Amino acid sequence: MDMKQIRLSVLDQSPVRKGVTAEQAVQETIELARFVDQLGYTRFWISEHHNIGSLAGSTPEVLLAYLGSQTKNLRIGSGGIMLPNHSALKVAENFRMLEALFPGRVDLGMGRAPGTDRLTASVLNPSNQFSEQAFVEQLMDLQNYFHDTAENGPVGTKIRAIPQVQTVPATWLLSSSGQSSMFASHFGMGFSFAHFINPVGGAQAVQLYRSRFQPSADLAQPETNVALFVFCSEDEERIQQQQALMDYRFTQLEKGGNLMPVNYNDIKNVTYTLAEQERIKLNRRRVVTGTPDVVKAQLTQMANTYEVNELIAVTITEHFEDRLQSYQLLAEQFGILEPQAIIN
Repeated sequence: MDMKQIRLSVLDQSPVRKGVTAEQAVQETIELARFVDQLGYTRFWISEHHNIGSLAGSTPEVLLAYLGSQTKNLRIGSGGIMLPNHSALKVAENFRMLEALFPGRVDLGMGRAPGTDRLTASVLNPSNQFSEQAFVEQLMDLQNYFHDTAENGPVGTKIRAIPQVQTVPATWLLSSSGQSSMFASHFGMGFSFAHFINPVGGAQAVQLYRSRFQPSADLAQPETNVALFVFCSEDEERIQQQQALMDYRFTQLEKGGNLMPVNYNDIKNVTYTLAEQERIKLNRRRVVTGTPDVVKAQLTQMANTYEVNELIAVTITEHFEDRLQSYQLLAEQFGILEPQAIIN
């Protein structure tokens, strides 16, 4: 695959850096969206997490309304709405309102995971059954609400999703296990694999999705992308520090830690058990870090392996300036950056 064909997108989780407030973290997400809009990125997705103090992004549907007003060319969307936390009707109304505000620019990416612990999920939605069948029924209901075809649903035509706008958000299913590829292909939705969560089996899941894809009223051909952690820098020391921070975060997460914000000085002398070192080796497959030429080569290989032409970069750094710079270097390497947009 010619690297010039590769489109770049962003998944942002509004990370709360050490010494930074949640309010500042949200402002950084807004600034990043404006920045990558100028750089020529394709889409800007934001995540839904709950009860995790180091990630401020809990309500994509609220933040998207503002991000749309601050950008011009980006597709804006959720990466994703954790569907079991919500009623299908309310999701449909939220995203129909976003379509009313920004027609043709909205992506509704959805996941089956709660984006939190099981207890918090049960409080978010006390009727959550955590079942596959309930998830499938929600997807069917969403399609009916978006197309005003609710006569096929259990409540018939008595309930409509308001506002009844003329456009429909692009719908995507997100997956880290591959199982949702079957649902995405059946319903004719886009499919995004979360390599940044699970580096195993993604290419096979994408291939399965393509082979079983059934065209829908919204999508005639299969559409795919893959998301992964990326950090690009021209400073070798920063690259090493970033990798060390990622190693630590993954280890803490697997221990059931609360992911308190840390900087490099906090963790530079941490030692790991042999078992932890083995996990670090595996987890490094979720991440691409390096100088611009190294990152370009690895991401191009990733796109070839997955046979996709769009990569979504997730970048969390100790310093916000490094986050911006990493996305700019990517844009320069993949030729999506307009010369007048280069920011020093």
